[in-house]
Amino acid sequence: MSFSNLIFYDTETTGIQKDFSQILQCGSVLTDINLKTIDEQNIGCAPLPWVIPQPMAMLTNKKVDLFNSNISHYQMMKDIQRQWKQWSAQSPAVFITYNGHAFDEELIRRQFFWNLLEPYTTNTNGNGRLDLMLMMHNIAAFFSEEISIPLFEGGPGISYKLEHLAKEHGIDAGDAHDAIADCNLMIELCLIIQQKLPELFQSFIDTATKHGIKDLLYADEFLALGEIHRRHTFKYPVVLCGSDASRPNEIVFFDLSYDPDDILDLDYAEINKLVQSKGRDGPLKKYKINKTIPVCSNKLLKNSDAFDIEFSELQRRADIIKADKDFQQKVSQAMEDRLMDFPESEYIEGTIYSGGFPSYKDKDLMQEFHLSSDPAHLIKISRNFEDERLRLFAERIICNQFSTDIPDDIQKRYQDLILQRNTDEGPWGSVEKTLIQIEKLLDERSEKEDQNILLATKEKVESMKVS
Repeated sequence: MSFSNLIFYDTETTGIQKDFSQILQCGSVLTDINLKTIDEQNIGCAPLPWVIPQPMAMLTNKKVDLFNSNISHYQMMKDIQRQWKQWSAQSPAVFITYNGHAFDEELIRRQFFWNLLEPYTTNTNGNGRLDLMLMMHNIAAFFSEEISIPLFEGGPGISYKLEHLAKEHGIDAGDAHDAIADCNLMIELCLIIQQKLPELFQSFIDTATKHGIKDLLYADEFLALGEIHRRHTFKYPVVLCGSDASRPNEIVFFDLSYDPDDILDLDYAEINKLVQSKGRDGPLKKYKINKTIPVCSNKLLKNSDAFDIEFSELQRRADIIKADKDFQQKVSQAMEDRLMDFPESEYIEGTIYSGGFPSYKDKDLMQEFHLSSDPAHLIKISRNFEDERLRLFAERIICNQFSTDIPDDIQKRYQDLILQRNTDEGPWGSVEKTLIQIEKLLDERSEKEDQNILLATKEKVESMKVS
């Protein structure tokens, strides 16, 4: 698929807990494929009354002014999804983040879910997703002569933080950790990559969907996989050698640094042990095709000495792996035989992947919910959800949006939620411990701006105390 539009987005949040932190600001910038800005959205909201702002997060993003915002979290998330759908309605787009697969996108998905919105906007209806940070893994490993990577100031190795990369390339990063500013940093970085490595940039755009990455994985040539681990780069020549039929997103690469003759004749038990291994060493490497894989065709490499083995020998090994269907079947079977332990969260915020998809009836009710502004009608809708999670989310929205005419049972559940989150210590933190941390930081940070941020955060957290 050929994409004509890109959507860069970034979030600023109350903390780093994916299930319990809240997005305070989301910045999104729509560009064409040549990275010319077409439109942007910059939106923020007030913290939910049961979400405790963490002082280190607030010192980073400085968004304490949003403590007094009159925009609700529900309104913000609806507006984000409406804008994204509008931008990608005529032609699918690639959604680009920096470390988004691990954080921003996970928060976006969860918080669409909490607000009765379709969680998977970024990878449905033909849209693609690209984590620019993972693309930088590949660039750092194979293309550092074209795109210089800054050294880590605190010791050995490199840094691939967005603001450090921006500084390395003369991009103004003065407003780093503002969502719109970080979107523009991503765009500027992409402009440099597109100018210096146009084929590589296009390859990553092309592989932003499952269909696109499969086209690359099933190509004839071996691939170049680049990783950064503990600030050091690692280079692997790889070829696809198996997948999990029961979990179709999960695949296995064979590391061609290993001689296939030493591996192919292993029996199933030995191959299964290799698949089960969680270490970084070994000939088999597991990845997921529904996330950015930092891999490209070896034909894009500028340096024929990228690996310690001649390309012709690596291609010969790749051809051997591709031709050995018995080995591929053993690897795939071992992948399918894995015991996967995904403990279900006891809190509904964390059940996006474990509780199943909404029924057709619930999907219709979700749509009806967003079209109404009558509390009585919204309450009626909430009571008709088949999925209890959706009912409870609906009740939270109703109570947060309206203050009167709320039935006693709904009001009690809402007040119990606030009481639990603001008095008990749980995975969301605690008010008391947060206040202790703020006092410690006030003693350590003497800069006036930091002091003001911490004092504003302290005031907000103190207001959450339950008397």
